[in-house]
Amino acid sequence: MRAVTLAQSAAGCLVLAGALAAISAEGPKRSLAACADRAWDASWTKFYHPGTNLFYDYLTSYEPRRELAHLPTADEVARQHPNPYGYGTGMEDCMISAGVMLPMIVDRYAVTKEEILRQRARSVFEGIQRCASLHGSPGFLARGVCTEDLKSTYINSSRDQYTHAAHGLWVYFHSPLCDATTKREIGTILSAIADRMTRNVTPENDYDSLRADGTRDPRGISRMWNVKGHEAARLPMLYAAAWNTTGRREYHDLYRKYVEPAVKQSFVVEEWQPTYALLQMQDSMELLESLEPDAKLQKQMREIMSVLSRRCAARAVGADRNSRTLDLTMLCTDWRTGEGLSSKGTYRKVWYNIRESGEAALAQLIDQGKAFPDEQQAILARAITRIDYRRVSSNGIFYLQAAYWKARRHGLFATEVSE
Repeated sequence: MRAVTLAQSAAGCLVLAGALAAISAEGPKRSLAACADRAWDASWTKFYHPGTNLFYDYLTSYEPRRELAHLPTADEVARQHPNPYGYGTGMEDCMISAGVMLPMIVDRYAVTKEEILRQRARSVFEGIQRCASLHGSPGFLARGVCTEDLKSTYINSSRDQYTHAAHGLWVYFHSPLCDATTKREIGTILSAIADRMTRNVTPENDYDSLRADGTRDPRGISRMWNVKGHEAARLPMLYAAAWNTTGRREYHDLYRKYVEPAVKQSFVVEEWQPTYALLQMQDSMELLESLEPDAKLQKQMREIMSVLSRRCAARAVGADRNSRTLDLTMLCTDWRTGEGLSSKGTYRKVWYNIRESGEAALAQLIDQGKAFPDEQQAILARAITRIDYRRVSSNGIFYLQAAYWKARRHGLFATEVSE
C-alpha cells in the first residue's frame, strides 16, 4: 500500500510540474500570478458597480461602461419583472458573489499584505450591508440591488444567498482586515438574520424564512429546515455565526438545538446535486467544524467535508474536460431579447463551466488545505490560465481567484510564483 501511495504521489508531482512548465513555456503573460491579477482587475472594472458595492453575474458587452447594460431598470424591479427572484437578469447572485469575494480578499491579504485590500474588503461588506437594509424587512437579505436607482430589490432571496453571505461575513470578522466598527456591524446583520429565522422558520410557515413582503416562497428555496441533506446545516450555521460574532446566548442555544440532527442528515446527499450546492455545504461545515466543542461530532463533520472533497475532485475533472469544447470568450445575451442564462441555451454552459472549475477546487481546498492533490492543482492551474481576462463574461472568475488565493495561503503554487 505504501508503494502505491508513493507512486501515485510521484505521478501527481509530475502532472503538476508538467502543467506549470507548460504555463511557464507560454511566457509571463500566462503565469498563474499574472492571470490572477488580470482576473482581479476584470472583477473590479467589469463586474463591480461602485454605486451598489456589488458584483453582478455576467456581462453582455466588452465595451467599457456597457458591460452591465442588461441589468434590470428600476421600473422592471418595481414590477418584479421578469420574476420575483430576478432570475436570469444578472442580479440574482450578488450575495453569493460577495460571500465568495470576502474570503478571497482575506486569503489574498494573508499572502500579500496589500493595504488596499482593507478598503476592498470594506467595499464588499458595504454591498452586503446594503442588501440587508434597503428593503426595510429585518433580517431579509436581498439578492442584489438595482444599479439605476441604487435601492430597488426583488422580494425573493434563498438559502444559498444567506449561506455564502453569512460565511463571508464570518471569515471577514475573524480577519485582520476587519476593524472594531465593522465587527459590530457584522454582528448586527447576522443577529437580524438569526432573529428572522427564529420568527419565521416555524412549522406553520413550513420552515420558510419568507420573502421581503412576508409571503411564502412558492419554490421552497427559502425553506431553512426539513430540507435536503446538503441544505440541513444552513440553519445551525446561521445561528452559530450570529452567536460567534455577538456572544448572545440565545443564538448559541439555537445553534446547538439544530447542529446534531443537521450533521446526521448531511451524510445523505444525492450524487446529482450540483457543484455549487456542494461548495455551500462545505462552507457551512467549515464554520460549524471550527466552532464544534464535541470531538465526536467534529469528527463527523470532517468526514462529511472529506466526502465533499472527493465528489468535487470528480467535478473538477469533468469541468476541465468540458472546457475544451466551449468558447470561453462568449458573451451572454440580454435576457429581454436573447437566451440570457437559460438552461436551454448555449451560453449557460460557458458561464457555469468557468464557475464550476473554481467551485470544485475551492470546496476541496477548504477541506484539504496544503494536502490539495497535485493532479487537482494542475487542473486548477489550467482553469485559471486558459481564460482571456479581457474577454471573459462569467462571474466564475471570482471562484477561480478564491481557489487560487486559498491555495497560495496554504503554500501551494509557490514554485510557479518564485520563478
